[in-house]
Amino acid sequence: MSSVALQTSNVNLQYAALPWRRAHGEVQILLVTTKTTGRWIVPKGWPIPGRKPAECAAREALEEAGVVGEVAAQAVGSFSYQKRRKSGDLLPCKVEVFPMEVLRQRRSWPEKDSRETCWCSINEAVARVPERGLRRLIAKFGEQISQAAG
Repeated sequence: MSSVALQTSNVNLQYAALPWRRAHGEVQILLVTTKTTGRWIVPKGWPIPGRKPAECAAREALEEAGVVGEVAAQAVGSFSYQKRRKSGDLLPCKVEVFPMEVLRQRRSWPEKDSRETCWCSINEAVARVPERGLRRLIAKFGEQISQAAG
């Protein structure tokens, strides 16, 4: 187990950003690919000592997708998945997800050359993401943001 992983009852805690924006009258979600398998996910990572969960999520969004914005203080929800380590072992993880309204995307960022990014509609994001829990969370967020706007 990683020394920075926060472990609660044998589950390792991570923080993620759910980057979103309004474009052409619709809410769009920014997805990134994983470095190794190319699966579509949201920017996420381990807790950073001395930083609040939302700050950790914002840092991951900047490093993995080059986006800067306003991160909600409260998570919209969480999902679980099995992280495959380099050793091949599976590590159970719980990811708390923080909505982040994107204000801008930088021209360059630390992981630009090792990941793809894609702005997509809520429905397209749900279709691209393989983790069932993350799909549900994106759909739920889409419903909430649409209700808030209308």
